[in-house]
Amino acid sequence: MSSAQKDTTVKVDLGGRTVTVPKGGLYDRYRMNPDLDEIARDPRVSGVDFFRQLPKIKVDSPIGPTLTPNFYYSVSTARITMLAPSRAIRTRLPGELAPLEIAPGLGLISVMFFRYDVCDIDFYTEAAVGIAVKPARHGKLGFFDLVAGLKNEHLDSYVLSLPVSTEIAQVRGHDGYGFPKWVTGLDADIDERRTTARVTNDAGGLDLALQATTPKQTAHLSGDRVSSLTSYTTINGAWHSTLSQTNVLNAGTTRLPRDLRLQLGEGRMSDDLRSLKPMRTIQFDVMTEGQLALHMPVPTSVQRRNK
Repeated sequence: MSSAQKDTTVKVDLGGRTVTVPKGGLYDRYRMNPDLDEIARDPRVSGVDFFRQLPKIKVDSPIGPTLTPNFYYSVSTARITMLAPSRAIRTRLPGELAPLEIAPGLGLISVMFFRYDVCDIDFYTEAAVGIAVKPARHGKLGFFDLVAGLKNEHLDSYVLSLPVSTEIAQVRGHDGYGFPKWVTGLDADIDERRTTARVTNDAGGLDLALQATTPKQTAHLSGDRVSSLTSYTTINGAWHSTLSQTNVLNAGTTRLPRDLRLQLGEGRMSDDLRSLKPMRTIQFDVMTEGQLALHMPVPTSVQRRNK
């Protein structure tokens, strides 16, 4: 680490792992226990009312005692939803999970990009290759989950790839949540006109890249449109579910998008996406402004399914 980096970063311990974070950043100052009044003064944050309704609690976790949920005060995201053969999807799913099908033999997969401008663990970017799955809970009809997922109200997923741009995001996500996270070069720029992203592979070359026209955005009042995502992971051999809640402030959707270029290169994300044999892009969702609360994973009952 250079002397300039030492002047701008501090070391913190997460469950025995040492990571560096920005000196004077939100994590350095608050350790997940933020001053919401202070954060509300940040011009990038449109308000904090959503978070005042979500009191944090202290829990034990694989990364040591922590507060949950993790708050993201200014977020932008892009999601590409594609059709893929259920047969290919099942080769990548654990036996306990089954694909959510839009028609017999056709499942849904997604590529997502995230930009977290203001959050409890400071700025970072993230990308994901994920599979829409049937809820692990029992007795609910998959059709209604499909409709809710496509409308971005609620979706259950299993993630294959989840690269991030910072150490603290990698350690928390991998050790604390059980997600397949690694650190790499990752740019994501999302505004009302264009959405672009690029993920770098281990050799510094292209893994995955996106260029697209941003769908027309619609504004929502804080709290009027709150969507949720449940992700399934295993931690020490036991199944857990992780809930994230998104307060949508500005978002839009394009169905069967034409001005969208997803470029595959050589790397873990591209390999995972190719293994799913994507057939057609059916929807492109972009949120240029939103907020998010990410809860710590909790143990869950997952019934083994027939593949």
